[in-house]
Amino acid sequence: MLALFLVAACGLMFFQACYDHLNELREAGAGGWDFWSYLFVTMSSFLAIVLPIALLLSLLGTLTKMHRANELTAMRAAGIGFVRLTAPIWFVGVLACGLAWVLGSVVVPWSVERSRTQLEDLQYHQQAKAMPPDHVGAVFDVAFDNATDGRLWFFNRYSKFTDRGYGVSVSELDAQRRETARLVAAQAWYDPARSGWVFQGGRELRFDPDSGELMASEPFARRFEPQFHEDPQLMLLITARPIDLSFFELRRLIAYFAVANKARGISYAVRYFGLIADTLQPLIVIAIAIPFAVTGVRVNPAVGVSKAIGLFLLYYALSQVAQILATKQMIAPEFAAWLPNIGLTGFAAWLFFRMR
Repeated sequence: MLALFLVAACGLMFFQACYDHLNELREAGAGGWDFWSYLFVTMSSFLAIVLPIALLLSLLGTLTKMHRANELTAMRAAGIGFVRLTAPIWFVGVLACGLAWVLGSVVVPWSVERSRTQLEDLQYHQQAKAMPPDHVGAVFDVAFDNATDGRLWFFNRYSKFTDRGYGVSVSELDAQRRETARLVAAQAWYDPARSGWVFQGGRELRFDPDSGELMASEPFARRFEPQFHEDPQLMLLITARPIDLSFFELRRLIAYFAVANKARGISYAVRYFGLIADTLQPLIVIAIAIPFAVTGVRVNPAVGVSKAIGLFLLYYALSQVAQILATKQMIAPEFAAWLPNIGLTGFAAWLFFRMR
């Protein structure tokens, strides 16, 4: 039953993916191979989403069938304890937790980053036919505060196609966050071979930090700054939504916002710790499914399905409440990530108490 529910749930997610991305892929000029390759990469991340749902529904179906046939009653009458009776189910739950961890830490990050890269590459090549290269894949008004090294960056636009920023301004700040120098340039790009930034067609401005008065202005045709090590990929990640980022990208942003702007990084931290907390969902699902299935005979299988849907709605509601409380800094992001699981664990404990 678990296999059947997994196939059915993945089938529904497949149609959802087609609905969400078909027009986008067609507009990007994707061929048949590009379309199926993108869907395959995207579908790899869906297994982590559907695994807890499929596990809950399959457990409800299997245990309810055994309960209606009095098999559970017969085994308990034969002297088999409830812990021993459900031990194989808990063993499967531990294996499912291990699978969820592998999916969340390896498969899903690869799927998220790879699918985004595939779609962006298709869009860039399509845009390159009608746009100048510096406007292809452009992200506008990119700001980046490197509080550790005292540099504040701003790009009028950054082209992911050319990997260059246009209309660049870099302010160097002292310990009191006062501007001491500024580089302005028509273009700038990161040179990985030399581990620094190249600025082209610009000017260096020097300021008196006490008065803010301009002290010097020197033009340059091209200039290399070896002490500038900022990663352009990190600069662009701060414009993305937490849900669109992978496990490792979230971790990078948490480290960045811990220094630059801790309040802004809360939503990324909640998402990051939430992915870790989700690895225990199979065990929580089992703890809920067992009392649901063995307390009372189900006349209609839709009853179990409706309760399962209700539980996941409850989980979603708790997640939203936790997100709001964390954003308002009323609770820590780590606790906000675990709050939905704590709520469902408490509900499962209450069901077990009633069952006994």
